[in-house]
Formats: sequence, C-alpha cells, structure tokens
Amino acid sequence: MTRQVLLTGNAAAAWGARLSSADYIPAFPITPQTEIIETLSEWINNGEMDSHLTMFESEHSMITAAGSAATAGVRVFTATSSQGLMFGMEMIFALPGWRVPFVLVNVSRGLASPITLECDHNDILAARDSGCIQIHCSTCQEILDSVIIGYKISENKEIRLPVIVNLDGFYLSFTREAVEIPEHHEVSQYLGEYNQMNDHYSSSAPQARGLIVLGGSQYSYFRYQAHLANLKALDVYKEAAEEFAIQFGRNYSVIESYRTDDAEYCFIMIGSFSTKAKSAVDHLRSEGLKIGLIRPRLIRPFPSEELNILLSGIKGAAVIDQNISFGKGGILYTEITSALYGAHGSYPVTGSFIGGLGGRDITIDEFIVIAGEMREYTKKGIQPRTRLLFTGDELE
Repeated sequence: MTRQVLLTGNAAAAWGARLSSADYIPAFPITPQTEIIETLSEWINNGEMDSHLTMFESEHSMITAAGSAATAGVRVFTATSSQGLMFGMEMIFALPGWRVPFVLVNVSRGLASPITLECDHNDILAARDSGCIQIHCSTCQEILDSVIIGYKISENKEIRLPVIVNLDGFYLSFTREAVEIPEHHEVSQYLGEYNQMNDHYSSSAPQARGLIVLGGSQYSYFRYQAHLANLKALDVYKEAAEEFAIQFGRNYSVIESYRTDDAEYCFIMIGSFSTKAKSAVDHLRSEGLKIGLIRPRLIRPFPSEELNILLSGIKGAAVIDQNISFGKGGILYTEITSALYGAHGSYPVTGSFIGGLGGRDITIDEFIVIAGEMREYTKKGIQPRTRLLFTGDELE
C-alpha cells in the first residue's frame, strides 16, 4: 500500500533511486546534495537496498564512472550540486555522445564567486546545451516521481540519453513535505526490467570499442542523431507521464499551468519559488486581476509548441529568472522569447525580471509589483526593460 511520509527533497530523490532499483551509485559529497548519498549508503549498509555505492575523488570521476557503468547495462544513479556539476561538466557534455542512459540529480546552488550555499539556477542552466534531458521540480513529491519518470525516458531505446532531475538547494533539499511513496513492485512494473545487455558491454561476450577522431561530416551525423533523440524525448516524456498518471494518479505535463484558463497575464518561472508565485496568483485573483502561472518542467527538450498554446490570448507575461547570464540577462527569458518569435498569431508583451540569486527570497509583495508593472507595460504597448529585483535600501 502507498505510504505518505514527511521527506526532505534530498530524501525524496534517494527514494526515487531506491524504488527504481538503481544498481550502481558513483558518488562524491557536496553541500547541499550530500544527504542523498548518505541516505542511500545507510540503506545499502543496512541491507534495505540491493545496490553498490562507490565514493570517488571528484565529480569528474564520478560522472565518468556513471557513464561507464551505464555502458555495461546496469541502472545508474548519481547526484551533485553547483561547483560539483561544473567540475564534471566535461563529462556532462561527453556522455550524451555515448548515448548512455542514467539519472543524475542536481541540487541547484549558486556558483562562485562570491561563495554561497543557497540556491539559484546558473549551475543547471549551464548544462542546457550538453544534450542531457532536464526535468525541473518544484515539490518533494515531484522530485521522487521525476527520478522514476527520468529512468523511463532515459532507457527508451529511441532516447538513450542522460536525464538530469533538478531541485532547489535548501528550499527543497532540506524542506520536509508530505510525500507518497509508491510500492516497489508498482515502480518495477512501471519501469519494466532493465535488460539492454545486447546494446552494452558484457563480460560473457568481450569486445573492444573506441571513440575515434572523425571528420566534420561524420561528427555532424552523430551530433544530429543526439539532437533528434532529444527532440523525440518530448513525446516519450508525454507518454511516460501519461502512464505514470494512470498507475500512480499524479499527472506531470511538460508545462504546469495554474489558473491560466481565462488569464490575461501570467508569471513564467521554474523551481520551488513557483509555489510562492501560486500564492501571489491567488492573492491577485482575489483583487480582480486575471493572472496565472506557467512553469516549464522540461527545459531540454524545450516545449515550444506547448508554451505557445498556453500563451495564446495572454496580454502580458513576466518571466522571472533565478539566474543571470552576464552581459545578456535572464536565461529563461531568452528561451521563452525565442520560442515565441515567429509564432502564428499574437504573443504577449514579455518582461524580464531577475531575482532569487544566491537564494535571496522573492516576496509576495514583489510578485504583486511585477504584476503591476506588466499591466502598465501592456497598456502602453511597450517592451519592458530587464528588471533586477532589489530594493533601493539593498542597493545602497
């Protein structure tokens, strides 16, 4: 029977790996991710989880081991955060070219320098062009479920790409929420037996392979195949989410929409702060403003068509980025506006708001100010300037 317990986001990620029967866990500790591997290690030591965990000397080695083990046909899980993801970035970009399936959980934390232990999204968004699929979560329940769905996508024979499941450090990693833990046999039924040995190395049938230096034509072919697999993952995700909803009763569309059916305005954002945006939407609705929330769950592949459908009829959209691309602005904003450019019909006046850097809170009052500014810009028919969410006192 399904149990409901209080779990941190880190514990939810660990449960996702346990329920998915991860065979091999290469690991390296880093705040605020360490609790994930500590939890998994305790289960393995207590005989509660049949898996092998290996500690490595760095995240680069850890991610290399994850890809190597996946080529041998075992189900692999690993996790990192922030500077750890940066240290392993060489392999994050290499492994999609190997076409190996595994799930990596990234616990987002602001990048140096200066140093912070709290959350923003520059770490995970630095990996958006790597070829890895990205699923972004806003609740602890979604973390557990997304790890399971991640394996379903990653191991699909038409995909075979690493999946990164992202959660916000501290705001989710150490926050306890009520989470339903499905039965192990139900998850096994959903995922099916992981048996792809015909496509991998096998000790019973030794072979040699190598990555060779290729000319531009052959290189382009293999890169394009990874691109096509990433695009195909959008449909595979939808199928996996539909199957998950049927079996477990929780539905995860490629984009979450909240009170958008009759909305004239909307917030667009990713991560745990979107739950605060929902509260702001409810407050603004009570004041008579028709506003909603749009939260992409997938960043790669990017759900452009679904986004255009949801924004049809919206007058003004405020994109709230918890990141900053120096010299350009918000990363999510550029993703959103590029998806809208050239779309049929009208699309909303779109404003860029940057906040939450290094874990700085975005208050309900700030959401209200953002909505008011978007209303004014829309009425005047002018393009908003990029807005950094700081008060005058903080800037002094």
